[in-house]
Amino acid sequence: MTIEHVRFLNTAPEYDLTYSDVFMVPGRSAVTSRLDVDLRSTDGVGTTLPLVVANMTAVSGRRMAETVARRGGVAIIPQDIPTEVVADVVARVKASHTVFDTPVRVTPHTTVGEAMSLLPKRAHGLVVVVDDGKPIGTISEAEAAGVDRFAQVHEVMNHDLLLVSSTDSPRAVFDALSTSHLAVALIIEDDHLLGVMTRKHALRATLYKPAVDPDGKLIIGAAVGINGDVAGRAERLLAAGVDVLVVDTAHGHQEKMLQALTSVREVRDRLTALTGRSIPLAAGNVVAAEGVRDLVEAGADVVKVGVGPGAMCTTRMMTGVGRPQFSAVLECAAAARELGRSVWADGGVRYPRDVALALAAGAGSVMIGSWFAGTYESTGNLMTDAQGRLYKESFGMASARAVKMRTKNAGAFDRARAGLFEEGISTSRMYLDPERPSVEDLIDSIVAGIRSSCTYAGATTLEGFHRLAVVGVQSNTGYDEGRPLSTSW
Repeated sequence: MTIEHVRFLNTAPEYDLTYSDVFMVPGRSAVTSRLDVDLRSTDGVGTTLPLVVANMTAVSGRRMAETVARRGGVAIIPQDIPTEVVADVVARVKASHTVFDTPVRVTPHTTVGEAMSLLPKRAHGLVVVVDDGKPIGTISEAEAAGVDRFAQVHEVMNHDLLLVSSTDSPRAVFDALSTSHLAVALIIEDDHLLGVMTRKHALRATLYKPAVDPDGKLIIGAAVGINGDVAGRAERLLAAGVDVLVVDTAHGHQEKMLQALTSVREVRDRLTALTGRSIPLAAGNVVAAEGVRDLVEAGADVVKVGVGPGAMCTTRMMTGVGRPQFSAVLECAAAARELGRSVWADGGVRYPRDVALALAAGAGSVMIGSWFAGTYESTGNLMTDAQGRLYKESFGMASARAVKMRTKNAGAFDRARAGLFEEGISTSRMYLDPERPSVEDLIDSIVAGIRSSCTYAGATTLEGFHRLAVVGVQSNTGYDEGRPLSTSW
């Protein structure tokens, strides 16, 4: 088929390509600054960054959802999470401030041990002690060092606070922090604690635009599977206020998916008629144009592309099924574009370059899972290995571990039988990068790469980037040549 827009430097090869197989050629550019590039997604979901957090149990939860939405992306809560729990997560994300980070709060009589157990989910590393909503102190690892874990926080808390009004600009907060010796400012509204902000948060507030719904609240998505009461779960999720609904299964091009998607679309359309607000539906996964066309016909606004490229996925080694991701995105994006729809490139990204190449190939957004698992904000518990390195456990959504969780209400025999078959890693250590331990740090790196890629192509929008990008095919040594060296030869 003829691929629209994306051009190959030389004749396109007859074989399929991964992200590592290709490179982008710089073109004549009039773009003078990275900040001139608008990274608003082209998928119609409403994100201001083309990033989606995958619906993986070890990755996507409330902390991740609010943090990513505050920077412009969207997180998808997994289909294994009970509907009532998802509804609570949605409500709490919607209640989160769009600029200030959500504080970790404790009362004066909270034990030091309990307070410290709350720290790993936040990159700012601070717990705020509040009394009747008013901040009276803070506690971090520094104050807790050497202290009995059953001591109460009011006995050891730091009374030195930087209180800043919620009406102050991020620049003003940055300046206030710069002239103090404190790392975190406490944002106050009517004398009550509203949020917290670090220097990096202040800078990011001027560089990113939050992804919000029509009411100005942070957006969040949720997933449904294709088994059980799919329509009922979809209706409850939509009633809870999700902003994008994902119908998800490993093999998206099957009859059961088409039936499930059709029923979800009917539910969505019925609620749209009542509320006047249409929620986009995403569905997948597929790797070929025919699958895109069938899912769009069944009701998908966005099609998820990718079978087997994920870090936790063993599908290709177990079954031989899948397709190199760059070629899959290239073909599927072109097919979706012909139908007025878009795709999410799901899986296979390891570096910012891969995200940029997926967008050049035509993806509206890029879905990231395991890469975000090794961050403070992912759902897993923070652990330490024998060498003192911090990590979190991740696992595939078709692994025996995920299947066990998914079938917890089934009988013992059925659960045991289902557990015999798996296509995914049940446990993997995803280490936190000491230089980029937060998902926001990773987003900074990814966005810097995408913006720079766009300037090399001469594009100020992602649509222009897709149109102007020229890619070539490289050897393994060509790819290795581009790797930086952390030490000399």
